[in-house]
Amino acid sequence: MRSVAVFTDTYLPTVNGVTYTVKAWRDCWADRGGRMDVVYPRTDGYAARVGEYPVRSLPFPFYPGFRLGTPWIPRRVRDAEVVHAHTPFAVGLAGLRLARRTDRPFVASYHTPTAEYADYVAPSDRIEALVERVSERYERWFLDHADAVLAPSEATAERLDDVGVEAPVTVIPNGIDTDRFRPVDATSFRSRHGLGDAGTLIGYTGRHGYEKRLADVVDAAAALDATVVFGGDGPAREDLEARAADCDVDARFLGFLDREELPAFYSALDAFVFPSPVETQGLVALEANACGTPVVGANDGALADTVEDGITGYHFETGDVDSLRASIRRTLDERDALGETCLGVRERHGVGHAVDRLADVYERVV
Repeated sequence: MRSVAVFTDTYLPTVNGVTYTVKAWRDCWADRGGRMDVVYPRTDGYAARVGEYPVRSLPFPFYPGFRLGTPWIPRRVRDAEVVHAHTPFAVGLAGLRLARRTDRPFVASYHTPTAEYADYVAPSDRIEALVERVSERYERWFLDHADAVLAPSEATAERLDDVGVEAPVTVIPNGIDTDRFRPVDATSFRSRHGLGDAGTLIGYTGRHGYEKRLADVVDAAAALDATVVFGGDGPAREDLEARAADCDVDARFLGFLDREELPAFYSALDAFVFPSPVETQGLVALEANACGTPVVGANDGALADTVEDGITGYHFETGDVDSLRASIRRTLDERDALGETCLGVRERHGVGHAVDRLADVYERVV
């Protein structure tokens, strides 16, 4: 197995898909006898382990919880055979600099379209449009320096082609830990979080960002006999709580859940609702499916492919609350059958398959 230096602008204890992918790939790589070091922004609440190298960081003023790391290259990762950047910002730039300096192959994963977050930093529509254009140009510049670009879905690969990325793109779904994510008894979870007497549960876990359109879940639930359970946190949480109160929706906000609690969270739900149109894969949807919970997902972005109608859940049209509500009702009506078909396809999404393909890419660029 090749020695790899991974550079990422987000890592533990931050909770998001990039963090989980980096950690899962690193653990699987190590299990196979390989070395995969990680360089990431230092933050409170997490002690670095062997092969993890935090660099100095500062809070990002426009997005709570995100930190900007300095583009520093730790000495102990400089002998890696492959350099892999999971994000294009400061720490990712350090990875690019290391690859150039040592003439090592450079691989870049594309996880998040940064233009989708322009409204967090732009005070007006005009400036937001400018930020989006600049973001796309910067992403294209960064990715075109890679020997290989990894996209987690066909929809994401198509987007890269649309914005003019010329570097070779390989689709590698990020994969999930199917040993961890499986159906479990959720009785104690429900009791611990005050859900023991709740009836039908629909929910979501992840970042509470405005781009996720979580307010649509609250609006749809206003005409459903169901409790909405939100795991995670983010800048939209306060507005979501207020909206739920205004709509008289029984919504429970659990905050960030430990990774160990997530299988019970998914297993407790009758349906996982994922209204985000900006996903590049949507790992939480696959995690829910692996626990036997069907997903109601936006028919946009990667979720258009991640959710399989009639097998792992149902789609709805983004922004159409009536369509969302109808898909939730249909999913709840077919809950038992969909749960069985979810379990029937769970193994195809195992992280081991992703790492097999990742190893092939590393060998190709070396």
